[in-house]
Amino acid sequence: MNPTLTTSPEQSPALDWEDIGEPDVSDIVTEDDTPVDNLISEKQQRLLTTCLYSGLEMDQSFIAMANVGLFYGKDYPPLVPDALLSFGVELPEDMSQKKNRSYFVWNLGKPPDVAIEIVSNKVGNELGSKLEDYARARVPYYAVFDPFHCLSEKTLQVYELRGLSYHLLPHSWMDGIQLGLTLWNGVFEDFEYQWLRWCDAEGNLILTGDEKAQEEHQRAEQERQRAERLAQLLREHGIMDE
Repeated sequence: MNPTLTTSPEQSPALDWEDIGEPDVSDIVTEDDTPVDNLISEKQQRLLTTCLYSGLEMDQSFIAMANVGLFYGKDYPPLVPDALLSFGVELPEDMSQKKNRSYFVWNLGKPPDVAIEIVSNKVGNELGSKLEDYARARVPYYAVFDPFHCLSEKTLQVYELRGLSYHLLPHSWMDGIQLGLTLWNGVFEDFEYQWLRWCDAEGNLILTGDEKAQEEHQRAEQERQRAERLAQLLREHGIMDE
């Protein structure tokens, strides 16, 4: 049986953000000078977002963001996931306007489909109050990546929202968006580490632009070598001139 977040409707009512309209955002702080946790987190955030734009083949539009405010209710402070993914939405043309600088649910029409938190200490309370906050914001999937095991012995935990409560999945596949998360030991930007990566149903990684280019180069090299071997064989049998 899957563990369930003990969040009752009385404790964490879902927001009816469709009735919010378009609040005045002139006094809302959409960005500040707070740095990311550490260099690893910064690289991890970039890896989770850039690979989607280079390697995700989907018929529908999507946006992927890192360390951007998620505003989901006028009476609630924003959440700032390390990465988020939202399908069926598009970035506004003019991102210089304040109303377009963050993920405002009432402007984009829906919460993001996935929010990911990268744990580097115990301050964020990612498995406690923050988990309840994401449930309140009605984010369908919530993932907690805890590489230093600050909160538990589990490196990765993925939750699915069912009703008003999160259920811990026994795996990291998110059927609702046909994507999964996996741990990968490898090199990204010259740094070897156990990275959190997106994957498909077969466990294949969603590749970065550099990985796709390297894969294409390897395919071209293999094809060149195959053609050379064939030409050599034909020459040896007198079928092809030197």
